[in-house]
Amino acid sequence: MTSPDHGLLSPVRTGTAADAATGDVALLQAMLDAEAALTRAQGPAWAGEAVTAAAMAAHFDVRDLALRARPGGNPVIPLVADLAAAVGPEAAPYVHRGATSQDIVDTAMMLVAARTLPLITADLTRTATALTTLAAVHRDTPMPGRTLTQHAVPTTFGLKAAGWRSLAMDATSRLSALTLPAQLGGAAGTLAAFAPPPRCGHTFRQGGTGGHSGTPAEGPAPRTPDPGLTTRTPDPGLTLLTTYAAELNLAAPSLPWHTLRTPIADLATTLAFTCAALGKLATDVLTLSRTEIAEVSEGTGGASSAMPHKANPVRATLIASAAQQAPALASVLLASLASAGDERPAGAWHAEWQPLRELLRLAGGAAAHAADLTEGLRVHPDRMRQNLDLTHGLIVSERIAAVLAPALGRAAAKELLTAASRRTTAEGIPLAEALTEALADALPEDELAEDELAELTDPTRYTGSAAALVDRALDRKPEHPHA
Repeated sequence: MTSPDHGLLSPVRTGTAADAATGDVALLQAMLDAEAALTRAQGPAWAGEAVTAAAMAAHFDVRDLALRARPGGNPVIPLVADLAAAVGPEAAPYVHRGATSQDIVDTAMMLVAARTLPLITADLTRTATALTTLAAVHRDTPMPGRTLTQHAVPTTFGLKAAGWRSLAMDATSRLSALTLPAQLGGAAGTLAAFAPPPRCGHTFRQGGTGGHSGTPAEGPAPRTPDPGLTTRTPDPGLTLLTTYAAELNLAAPSLPWHTLRTPIADLATTLAFTCAALGKLATDVLTLSRTEIAEVSEGTGGASSAMPHKANPVRATLIASAAQQAPALASVLLASLASAGDERPAGAWHAEWQPLRELLRLAGGAAAHAADLTEGLRVHPDRMRQNLDLTHGLIVSERIAAVLAPALGRAAAKELLTAASRRTTAEGIPLAEALTEALADALPEDELAEDELAELTDPTRYTGSAAALVDRALDRKPEHPHA
């Protein structure tokens, strides 16, 4: 018994817009759109209309196509046969004419990407908008800054939110800058099958829809370059390539890219970056929402099957899972750059399909969850303040060292502060109190008053340029999403 993949083990993408845009039906429709566009670009208008009308995914059995794809190694071969049968004998010769299976699959993957990326960037824009508000509202909200798992110096939650926003905008910028080209090269990337047949005393009808190319029986007569020509004669293959890409609203590539996998590599790295950028947001939320930290919490936490009291940070968890999966998928796609020397190698191209689709799904799912997470994130300034006081002032020891060094000398100041810090840790007394006693003999009585020490050890007064950095970050305006 077989059944479709409903995403039971993929909660990060299940039910999202990107999930629907990358499903088997969406991929089938993209292949049909590529076939229809090719017929419109080179065939008579009536044939283009006939193929376009028939090229509806609902008219085809996805599961049957998948099973029949096994002997030939890709789904285009059975799809072409079914599409040719659907349009009837008059239009059938114009189906898939001159193309190879990789032309259709590559183009379909670019179409799927082109239809999915705007969904991802829309959710990234939602995320950035929510983070803009959080950064502005909490511009001056102090919280512990942590390095290597320990309290370091104070920062502000606004600065942290501004950093998350910057990453979301970086992802949007990179996705929007992608170039998604159509693919058309014919059997070996030369466009030979798309040249007009040579003129002779007989008429040859081009046909053959069940194979990969439908190449005419004879090639075009070779041309002898004329050194006196100042302009190039328009090449029919290049003209067709441009027309085909325009029919699909994709970029026209400078070369067929059967083995020049830059478009795939660019997509892979950009989608992986998107997952990782959102993963930083997610892992920060996971850390800050720990019970013992509790500085933020998800608006609606997830339930536990065994512990009724729990409100798990599920959205952050799912985003983090996408960030964990993406690098391995991207590595498969990057490996295709170094495919074998054939004009169309075996295996490398086939290995791309699932990882690329999964990266689109993961990035789409992560972006959707990030938008919901940031729009509902709860910030707890009171808990941040409590955590700032956990070390009784030690979190601002850097500041104290800078103040004492001019009066005592750097070495003496460090020694005195180290001793006071150890006493604070051991006895649980405020650092200001420990310093007051330590400084009694080291400085004149009026050199550093006790109230000054209390102010110097107040962590809320040592956030540096955090507020100004937030303002600078918020000066960056959202960029136009991928169109």
